[in-house]
Amino acid sequence: MLIETEATPNPATLKFLPGRVVMGMGTRDFATPEEADVSPLAATIFGLGDVTGVFFGGDFISVTIAPGAAWSDVKPEVLSILLDHFSANMPLFAGGGADGIDVPPEEEVHFADDPEDAEIVAQIRDLIDTRVRPAVANDGGDIVYRGFDKGTVFLRMQGACSGCPSSTATLKNGIEQLLKHYVPEVTEVRAV
Repeated sequence: MLIETEATPNPATLKFLPGRVVMGMGTRDFATPEEADVSPLAATIFGLGDVTGVFFGGDFISVTIAPGAAWSDVKPEVLSILLDHFSANMPLFAGGGADGIDVPPEEEVHFADDPEDAEIVAQIRDLIDTRVRPAVANDGGDIVYRGFDKGTVFLRMQGACSGCPSSTATLKNGIEQLLKHYVPEVTEVRAV
């Protein structure tokens, strides 16, 4: 089995491509070792010590290391863990499948959308799902819609995007401009 790696715009994050589906649907972001307890794979990667984030995408895993850690030290260990995991066809989550676990809801900011903005929100979500998320996934991350309020779109950046030095430029010069162009009601985009 060959696991390819790709650099991401975030120098602290590396994208690992096992050549197979990782998450059949959706994504999963682990920002702490405690959050990773539901996934033996994520927990083992966090167990290396220098890891500060693990992100499961459709066909990739992004791993973020701590400041001061070197990829030359961590990359071989992550590759070994991934090879062992995928070669043995081990489950991604405890219990064997996503339906066998109880994942607590994420406790984070989410703005209740005004029902009068339903058409605007639908346009925003469609643009994010069809234009933004595929591009961001290529860089080892994801963007999650969190709300729309008085012209402001709130998004959460995950995986390689979280903490990336170029994420502010991506948010303002890329996503904000795209949404403003197609949805005139959008005046600003903010990360939460």
